[in-house]
Amino acid sequence: MVSMKLLRLRLAGLCLLGGCILLAQDWKTADTLPGIDLTSLTTAQKAAALKILREHGCSCGCNMKLAECRVVDPNCSFSKGLAAAVVDALRQGKSEADAIAAADASKWAHTQPTRLLDDPVSIPTSGAPVLGPANAPVTLVEFSDFQCPYCIAAVPEIKALLEAYPTQVKLIFKQYPLDIHSRAEFAATAAIAAHQQGKFWALHDAMFATRNLSRDNILTLAQKAGLDMKRFESDLDSTLVRETILRDIQDGDRAGVEGTPTLFVNGKRYNGPIVENTLKPVLEAELRSKPAARQTASVK
Repeated sequence: MVSMKLLRLRLAGLCLLGGCILLAQDWKTADTLPGIDLTSLTTAQKAAALKILREHGCSCGCNMKLAECRVVDPNCSFSKGLAAAVVDALRQGKSEADAIAAADASKWAHTQPTRLLDDPVSIPTSGAPVLGPANAPVTLVEFSDFQCPYCIAAVPEIKALLEAYPTQVKLIFKQYPLDIHSRAEFAATAAIAAHQQGKFWALHDAMFATRNLSRDNILTLAQKAGLDMKRFESDLDSTLVRETILRDIQDGDRAGVEGTPTLFVNGKRYNGPIVENTLKPVLEAELRSKPAARQTASVK
C-alpha cells in the first residue's frame, strides 16, 4: 500500500506534471535545476553534480531521477534534500562516490511513514471565505489552485462532505496558486475581488466548473455571477487583493503546504486522498472528540 506521504507527494507531483511536460524533456541537458544552488561549485564539480542528479533516483516514490523530479515537481522535499547533500559534499572536495554516499546517508534517502493527520499548526483565517456555520466543531482549511486538475477533482468531494455535515463542518478557502499554472494567479485575484462583494463562492464554483480561465472568460463569469463589474475590475488591480494572495501563500508555506490541494482538519494537515469516503472517518473521529477538537483547532 502506498503511504499517505507518498500519495500526497504524488498528487502534488501529478498536478505539477501537467504544466511541466516541456520542461521535463530538458532535465537531461539542463545546467540549472529549481531550488538547487550550483553557483559555488567549480566547473568540474558542477558537471559531477549534474551527472549524479541525472543518474540517481529520487526517494519520494515518483520513479524519476533526481534532476527530473526537481524539474517536474519543484515542491518535492526529497529530491531537493538529496540534491543539496550531493552538492554540499562536492563543494567540500569529496569524490562522486562520497557525494552519493552522503545523499544515501541523509534523512531524505528514505520516506518515513506519516500519520493521516499531522500535529495542529496555526493558520490565520480571518477575513477568508467561509462556508458553513461559524460554530461548527470541525474546520476544514483548503489551500487550492483554480487551474490545478486535482483541486478541480476535490471540489465535489468537499461539497459532499459539507452536505453530509451541514451543522458540524465548515470550509475556509485559502489561495495557493502554483507558479507553473499560468492562469492560476489571475483566477485567485478574481476570486478575492469577488469576495470583496460577497460573491466569492459563486465565482469559485463558476471557475472550477470551466477549464477556460482566460481574463475575458473570467470577466464573463463574474458578470453572470452578478458582480458590480466596475468595482470588480478596479479591485483586480488593488493592493489589498495582491497582498491577500501573498499572505495566503505565505500562510501555506508556514503551514507546510507542498502542493495543491492541501487540506487541514482543525489545523492538522490531512495526508490522505481528498475523497468523501476517506475523509468521513477522519471527521467522525474529530466529532467524537469534540472538546479536544475545539481545543486543538489552530485556526484563527
